[in-house]
Amino acid sequence: MLDATDLLRMLHPFMAVTLVMPLIGVAVYFAAQTRQRRLAVVNKTKTAIAPVVGREHVRVGQWLAGAVVSLVLLGLAHPIFKTIVSDNAWASDPFRVIFVAAMYAFTIATLVLLYRSGAPQWRGVFATLTGMGLWLLGMQPGVFRRDYEWYLSHFYFGMAAAMLMIFALATLPEIYKSKRWRLAHAALNTVAVLLFISQGVTGVRDLLEIPPQWQEPFIYKCDFVNKTC
Repeated sequence: MLDATDLLRMLHPFMAVTLVMPLIGVAVYFAAQTRQRRLAVVNKTKTAIAPVVGREHVRVGQWLAGAVVSLVLLGLAHPIFKTIVSDNAWASDPFRVIFVAAMYAFTIATLVLLYRSGAPQWRGVFATLTGMGLWLLGMQPGVFRRDYEWYLSHFYFGMAAAMLMIFALATLPEIYKSKRWRLAHAALNTVAVLLFISQGVTGVRDLLEIPPQWQEPFIYKCDFVNKTC
């Protein structure tokens, strides 16, 4: 049986399946359509693909970048604040609570400013600050990072995908100015798609490994190395 804490934990995978994954599919489809239309224009051949497809790809890509960063913030919120409550951090370490709250506000603010920035240097600054905020939150106590197996970590794969989305958002105007930027954009976002696919596998694995709250006192007494209880 799931209690309120377990239901809050399910928000992250729920939003991933219902919001982020569909956006990934739409963004990939529009990316393929945009490339086909560009090649048709270059080769001076007829195409049924509407000129608006490129603008729609940009719009969906912007939604996707924001959704991915928001999903990471949501996924980090449950373990961070659960640990703060269990450690009674407000009484023992109030700076930690204030720091976490400030980092959430800071990261959201810099992401909004990144969307609104036009100058390349400011886009670079706000992209860097947004990524920094995510990493500082990700290093908080309670976040399961799977450091002993980082190369199969849902956390590290997710953070890498979020960094690529932030980079794509920050460099969006450049892809209209240079073929090299377009190729870099395509290559890096292909890597991002592979990371998103891996998130489906590692996310399901982690959900199987995380017990409901009422089982935690019993499950965490087990010997995970020797697989005995």
